[in-house]
Order: sequence, then C-alpha cells, then structure tokens
Amino acid sequence: MTLDLDYLDAVAIARGVRNQQYRAQEILEATLNRIDLYNPALNCFTTLLAEEALDKAKAMDRGLERGDRPGALAGVPFAVKNLFDIAGVTTVAGSKIHRSHAPALSDATAIARLQRAGAILMGALNMDEYAYGFVTENAHYGPTHNPHDLTRIAGGSSGGSAACVAGGLVPFSLGSDTNGSIRVPAALCGVYGFKPTYGRLSRAGVKLFSSSLDHIGPFGRSVRDITTLFDILQGEDPLDPVCCTLPPEPCLPQLHQKIESLRIAIADDYFTQGGEPEVFEALEKVAQVLGVTQRVSLPEVERAREAAYLITASEGANLHLSDLKRSPQDFDPATRDRFLAGAMIPVQWYLNAQRFRRWYRDRIREVFREVDVILAPTTPCLATPIGQTTLNIEGEDILLRPNLGRYTQPLSFIGLPVLSVPIHRPHKLPVGVQIMAAPYNEALILRVAAVLEAQGVICASVASR
Repeated sequence: MTLDLDYLDAVAIARGVRNQQYRAQEILEATLNRIDLYNPALNCFTTLLAEEALDKAKAMDRGLERGDRPGALAGVPFAVKNLFDIAGVTTVAGSKIHRSHAPALSDATAIARLQRAGAILMGALNMDEYAYGFVTENAHYGPTHNPHDLTRIAGGSSGGSAACVAGGLVPFSLGSDTNGSIRVPAALCGVYGFKPTYGRLSRAGVKLFSSSLDHIGPFGRSVRDITTLFDILQGEDPLDPVCCTLPPEPCLPQLHQKIESLRIAIADDYFTQGGEPEVFEALEKVAQVLGVTQRVSLPEVERAREAAYLITASEGANLHLSDLKRSPQDFDPATRDRFLAGAMIPVQWYLNAQRFRRWYRDRIREVFREVDVILAPTTPCLATPIGQTTLNIEGEDILLRPNLGRYTQPLSFIGLPVLSVPIHRPHKLPVGVQIMAAPYNEALILRVAAVLEAQGVICASVASR
C-alpha cells in the first residue's frame, strides 16, 4: 500500500499504527522519502536523525506484535525547532557560535513527553538565529522556503517548524513564541500554530531568547492534533521555574462542546489598521460564520508593543552579552545589530516597560470580564518574497521584519493563550486568524476552532506538488 501522508494528521497515523493498519516502519520510511524529496528545496531540517528514528519505529512494530499498547501518538513522526535540547545533539539555536558547544545530555521535557506518548523524533529545524526574527532567513543555515511558493518566506522565527508541516514532511512539530514566532509562520504557511498561556507548557531544555516572554507550542494539521498535543505537553515540571503548577486540564473531552453561550468579539481599532485587505477579509469570514458582530477595544496596544520591544531586546542582548563582546563577527548580522542596540537600553526603560506590562495585563483582564474569546488577524500581510525588507501598507513603506508581529506582539506581552488558524483559501497564499482567550482558557479557543473546522472555514493547507 502506498501511503499518502498529505491527508493524514497525527491522530489518524497513531490510530492506524495502534490498529496495525500501518506499520510504524512504513510510516517512517514514507516520511524519510518525503524529506529526501522536498527538504532540499524547503530547507527545513538542520539535523536529521534518520537511523535513530527508523530504529525506534522497528522497535515499536516488534512491541505491537508482542501485544504492547503504545500511546496516543504511536509511530507519529515529528520534529522540533533547533533550540530544543535533543540528547546527543548540539543545540545550536540557529547560531554559528553554539556549534562548538557540547551535545545535550538529555531531551527537553516537551520532547520526552511526546516520545513517551509514542511519537518519533525526526530531527531539528531551521529558525532565525537565537529566535530573534520573523522571517527565517538565517545567515548560517540559509532561508527556509514557503511550501506554497518557494520564492517566499516561511515566516519566523519558527519557520522550519511551520514549513515542514505545511510541506507534508511531518504531521506536527514544536516551535517557540516570544512575540509571535509560532503564530506568524503558521499563518504564512497555512497550518495551525498554538501558543498556550505563558508557563502552561514546560520550557525545560529549551534555549531561551527572552525569559519573561518565551512560550513553546505545537504546529499541526488539525484542531484535534493541536488539542491532543496540548494535553500531552501539559503538566508541572520542577525543571522549569515558571511552569504552571495547576493540575492539567484535558481539552480533548471538551473539544466538541457547544459554543453558543460564548461571548465572542472582534478586536477593534489597532487590529483593524495597518494590514492588507485579504487579512481583514479572512477575519470577517470567520466572524460571519460564527455570527459575531460585537467589537471590543484593547487599550494602549501601541504602547504594549513598544514595551515588548524593549523587554525583548534587553533580555535577549543580556543573555548573549559575553558572546557579543568576544565574537560579534560570528553572529548573523541582523541578529547582532539588534542585540547591540538592546545592550544599550537604559535599565530604567526596561523597568518602566515591566511596570507598564503589569498595568496592561490588568486592563486586558477587565476586557475578558465582558467577553470570552477575541478574534484578530495574525499577520498584516501574506508571505513576502525572500529578501524583501519593506512592506507597503496603505501607501506607506514600513520595515518588514519588525512589523510582521504587529498583531501578535501585544498578545504575547501578557502571556495570553492564542491559536492561529489557517483560513481555507484554495489555490491562494495562506492567511491566518488569531483566536485568543483569557489565561488558562485554552479549551475555549480550541472549541471555537473545532466549530470553524467543522464548517470548513479553516483548514491546514499542505502544499501540492
């Protein structure tokens, strides 16, 4: 039987392996064939663990023959952004400098939890250096290409993670999100990208960029995949000091609950400006299907974005200050220059930004007393050509890289849970819409997404060949 992996999500693959409809080895060999065929053009993988993955698949098949009962992700191939520790592999975080570091001694907590559920790690994926960027045009490892148009960016900084799912190389992957680094590439590549509440998922074994802003999360092809992955990844981890100590709340059993009682609104004002028409058309399409007419304003969004810039640049620069002093020539020039600027930010500016952050968090909490779920665009534009540095919005030329996070940055700033969903647009470049809720209300987001998926409004777009 010839496997068509374009149409199988992780849940379907795992079910087939558990039922012995497919052999895990068969899935892995088909995956490796696709990687061999398409990765040279896409440039997603920086490390491929082919032999190790195949050995694990064969061992799983032997276990199934003995009557073993593998987990919810039995035999499912996946890959991770190359800032997650993989035992025996050097964690480069998109850099040249880290190539000389010793290999990781153990897997990141997120990888370990997925592997315990039966998933099989294929390798590490390209990204912007140290996660500082929105384009994945890496000076050391080359750009990752958008599977829907190889001349265009995949977005970033988790560009390899989004493109490998959109390109059909693996059904799901892991990335990280500081100011939009999961949601931006998810939108530009046409897949689901989930950033749960800050601290909800363990970051242990992840090379951080900005400690007070960084999240991890999954990319996937379906709402049920994202929900399954979130449930597996949840849980306290003493190795991550900011990891949530609340007991896990499984979302999969809630996925198909009705949403009629939910108060859903569209983000107004700031979120209705500064974008291309197709971005707002996608948002209106979602709102119409859900019957949403209410609009809500989030206060001081511009200031939130400015404060997020200060915190990001300052924390990132200080984390890499010794390398900046010792070997600035070994950085990606785009990363180096922003880190140098961040190193010169006065400490009082940083402290003021953190004080404002608390004020802004409290104001947004007040908004969520009036509504349960808010809709907003994910990016201000569709995927742009690789190498393009500016974006023309409403007749004005603006810098591309910082402005790709226009609609994501103010939400990461206070750790809100957000899912970027891919709008169904056959034969067109992908576009995404954000669904957000108050902290720890991931289940509400996923329920809304499940309704939209059932209605055919949202759908992951695996690039045709």
